[in-house]
Formats: sequence, structure tokens, C-alpha cells
Amino acid sequence: MENQEFHSGFVAIIGRPNVGKSTFLNRVIGEKIAIMSDKAQTTRNKIQGIYTRKDAQIVFIDTPGIHKPHSQLGDFMVQSALSTLNEVDAVLFMVNATQKRGKGDDFIIERLKKVHKPIYLVINKIDKIHPDKLLDIIAEYKDTLDYKEVYPISALQGNNVPELIDNLVTDLPEGPQYYPDDQITDHPERFIAGELIREKVLQLTREEVPHSVAVVVDRVKRETDEKVLVQATIIVERPSQKGIIIGKGGKMLKEIGIRARKDIELMLGDKVYLELWVKVQPNWKDRKADLAAFGYKQDDYDL
Repeated sequence: MENQEFHSGFVAIIGRPNVGKSTFLNRVIGEKIAIMSDKAQTTRNKIQGIYTRKDAQIVFIDTPGIHKPHSQLGDFMVQSALSTLNEVDAVLFMVNATQKRGKGDDFIIERLKKVHKPIYLVINKIDKIHPDKLLDIIAEYKDTLDYKEVYPISALQGNNVPELIDNLVTDLPEGPQYYPDDQITDHPERFIAGELIREKVLQLTREEVPHSVAVVVDRVKRETDEKVLVQATIIVERPSQKGIIIGKGGKMLKEIGIRARKDIELMLGDKVYLELWVKVQPNWKDRKADLAAFGYKQDDYDL
């Protein structure tokens, strides 16, 4: 039997906040591992999504959006995104077709000039623009770097995503399969459960609340073959935010719990009992000890 070449490697997805990196990752993997929100800076950790087929395995690293940091947490997120570029076989630089090229894009472009790996320009959200505008967007970027390819895509609808994946596979080196066929992320279930809860807070709350929230999953316990107990604490910075998340008569917290439980059940394939608490921890985003306790460890991302 003829041995087929197997290609594998690590690919970073980088871009300004809210360009659709997580939507793209979820589209490719086919399951929800990265949280999605219409609010910027949703992704705070590097999330690895693993795409496997018979001839290839791509390990995607979804990085936090590059932005000007205003706190230790913000600084951590930017350092995390930039450090990724030195560890991968290819980079997808994703931009939003509905936004003009801005300072954030230029900052990333400058950083990418030091990266000696294939860089793909991925223009996302083409479903939201008139096709005639596409050539102008490509022209805005095409001379900024020596791009391997330019791909206009819609991560939401899937346009051109399979073609991009096929091209990536061809460009990746021959290599081993790093993860088993059925593994889609390197994060433990506990981490994903916490992210799904945080996603619901982002979806349901407004103003300053989303960026002041961390979620710590205190316990995941399989009580019977078909029932899992998940206990988690939502951390906020101020008592007023705690009030917003709990809501009148506990209504908001109940809704967060209902939505999160459905997604956690889909992930675990079992019935889930979800218990949520809300705790005030003032200025946690600027305390290194708190950042580490809530899963944001600076040492992992030193440049």
C-alpha cells in the first residue's frame, strides 16, 4: 500500500480585535472551542484548535486581538499574541473587510516584517461588503508585505475557507501527527467550560461589565454516568457589576446559566448541573497574582 505524505504544522491567526478569528477557528474545526462575541478582546488566551484529516493536521493558534493595552491584562494579551509569531509554520493575518486599514493593522504589519514564514492575508467578512469593493481592499494591503496568498473569505458563511485550508496543507512541511484524530483542542474541558460561561456574560451584559469579568471553574465532577456537576465563580471588579450580573431577582445570572449549560452539555455530551456564584475582586486585571490565579500566566508568553 502506498504511503501518503502527511503534512502537519502550527498556524497562528493574528489580527485586530473583532476581525473574526474565533469564528474562523470554529468554522474550520466544526465545533465551538473559541468564544465569539461582538465585543472586542473576547479571546484572552492562545487557544489551540486542531484540524485533522487523513493527509494532514493543522494546529491553529487563535491569538488575542492586538490593541493598545490599558492594564496588566491588556499587556498580557498583546504579549501573548506577538510571542506566538515566533513559534509557528505559517501566519494568517486576518483583516475585516468592513473596516479601513488602521493603526492596529499597521502595527501588526510592522511586527510581521520580522517573521520569516509564509504569511497569508485573509480578508474576512466579505459577505458584508459589495464585491466591487474587494479590489480596493486588496490594493490597500498588497504592497505592505510579501504575502504568500491573499484570500477573501466569510468565516461566518464558509466562503473560500476550504480552499484556504487546502492551500495551507500543501504549504506545511511533512511531519508527524501531534494529536489524536478526535482531539480538537489542547485545553482541558474545565477551561472551555469557563470560556463558554464568560461568552454568555459578554453576550448578555453591556458597557464596562464584559471587560471586567473572569470566570474560574472551581469544580467539574461526574456524579453519575450521565450527570456532571460544574461549579464556577464569575469574578468582577466592582459591587455594581456584581449587581448587574445577578440581575433583578437573580434573573440575569439564571439566563447566563441556562445558556452556558446548553453549550457545556453539547461539549461534554452529558446532562450538566451548573452552579454559578459571583464574587467581587477589586482591580484584578492589574494584579499579577490574580491574573495567574484566573489563568493568565505571564511567564508562558515572555518574548
